[in-house]
Amino acid sequence: MNKRISILGCGWLGLTLAIELISKGYRVYGSTTSIIKIKELESKGIKPFIIDIDDNNINISDFLFSDVLIIAIPSKNISAIKNLIKRIEKSEVRKVLFVSSTSVYPNTNAIITEESDTNNSILVAIENLFKTNLFFQSTIIRFGGLFGYDRKPGNFIKSGRKIENPEGYINFIHRDDCIGIIEHVIMKDTWNNVLNACTDSHPKRREFYLKEAKKLEKPGVIFNEKSENNYKIINSQKLKDLLDYDFKHKNLMAY
Repeated sequence: MNKRISILGCGWLGLTLAIELISKGYRVYGSTTSIIKIKELESKGIKPFIIDIDDNNINISDFLFSDVLIIAIPSKNISAIKNLIKRIEKSEVRKVLFVSSTSVYPNTNAIITEESDTNNSILVAIENLFKTNLFFQSTIIRFGGLFGYDRKPGNFIKSGRKIENPEGYINFIHRDDCIGIIEHVIMKDTWNNVLNACTDSHPKRREFYLKEAKKLEKPGVIFNEKSENNYKIINSQKLKDLLDYDFKHKNLMAY
């Protein structure tokens, strides 16, 4: 069992993940860029570290004294990521889980699997840095739109701004499932994979956002009726088969 886990980025996803892993008996090291959050991390049983990967001079060797490193930061600074990887190579870490996004896929009006073409983006380039590294094993999880608890989809609707592609489809995933999936990767020791992670439910953007706006009593949702309604539908069958994972929040219209 991988007993020591480092989480780079104890934010909306990483902090809750850390708390869950601790409850399962793991020793968790967690990073933040804010001194203010140190006491919060300590109060949850997390060993805290102040880490900004843009700072090449900071010593993170103690943070990387782990079996598994989970990278849950939104950085697109590829030079900082390259420097981080050099440090990982010299550390105890031999398994890396990189939290990525289904935004790496273009809208092709088709069902998307892990074999589908990706776009030419910095995020794809960063993924490849991890996938091709020979010093450690890595798994890339491409999450869809994240929601749950205080992150309510109705709040994604901006006043006066039109929602594009109303006849396109939603690719979302609840935080509970994000955490469950990451736990399954670690528990089943499933590495050297790329996994799409979205719930199987893909309602149209129009019906979904009208429902979510109604929950928050938001009037006057506006859609761009002239948009081309481009979309993609993310398929997560590989993840379900490989991890034997059953989604907790399957029906977005029933949530």
